[in-house]
Formats: sequence, C-alpha cells, structure tokens
Amino acid sequence: MKFNEQLSSSKKTKSQSRKVTATNSLSMPSELSTETSNQSDRVAQRDRELAWQVATSLLISFKYAWAGLSYAFKTQRNFRIHVIIGAVAIGLSIFLNLSRAEISLIGVTIGLVLAMELLNTAIESVVDLTVKQTYHELAKIAKDCAAGAVLISALAAVLVALALLLPPAIALLQSTWR
Repeated sequence: MKFNEQLSSSKKTKSQSRKVTATNSLSMPSELSTETSNQSDRVAQRDRELAWQVATSLLISFKYAWAGLSYAFKTQRNFRIHVIIGAVAIGLSIFLNLSRAEISLIGVTIGLVLAMELLNTAIESVVDLTVKQTYHELAKIAKDCAAGAVLISALAAVLVALALLLPPAIALLQSTWR
C-alpha cells in the first residue's frame, strides 16, 4: 500500500476503517493471546483517532508518552510487577544507606527493565494488530524474542540488585543478631 493510500485510509472514520486480514487461516489458541480484541480495540480507539499525525508540540508528545505508560500500567501485569519490585529495590537501597552511585545504578537498571517491558508491549500490540486472531509462526517468534529481551534485562537487574543490596543486608542482619 502506498503512503497516500495509507494516509487516506487512516483518515476514515471508525465505521469506515478497513479490516486487516491475515494470510494464515489457523486460529491462535486463546491461551497465547495476551488480551481480548475487544479490550485492545476499546483502548486503541479512545483518544487516538489522530494518532497517525505527528505531535504538534512537545506537550502533546509528553501526553502521548504518558498515555503509553498509563496503558502499560493498566493492562500489563508484568509491568506493574516490575514497578513494584523497582520501588522496593529503591526503598531498600535508601534504607541500607547505599551510596548515590549505587542507588543510581539500581535506578538505571530498573528504568531499562521498564523500558524493555514497554517495547515488549508495543511489539506485541503491533503483532496483534497485524495478525488479528490468527496464528502465524513469525508473530510467535517476534513476541517470544521481545519477551526474551525483557527476561534478560530483568535477570541482569536482579544480578545488579543482589550485588549491591545483599552485602549490606547481610551485614545489617549479622549486626542485629549479635
């Protein structure tokens, strides 16, 4: 599809919008689907009719970014888990009197995990938009690789947290038992 056709099709109203059909006729098992199509359609349609346009100001760019964060927090269980674990890690860092550099390092690793989770959500959404409710092996590969990237970043964050939090935590426990 040429750019002009994409532009004109994106200007159509919701009732006129064309449906994308997948080439593979196999159905995606329901346990592999991350969310129902009704939920994703409702979220996608709300306040994003002109999402194809470039933001006219920095403020609108931040509004879109906040909408993405809000969507991820509301709909993605793993994102909420990472936020909670990150808050606990920062709180524990402060409680254990870690240096500013150590707290910053933990904060940066938390930020990277959350960013990877947002990219994973974006990739899954685009794949779901493309294949709808059909199964395609390439869609599975894309989703699995994105999830694997989140897993690697989360494991790296756990290693950083253990390396920085465990020694002072053990020292604190030993001093309270004496």
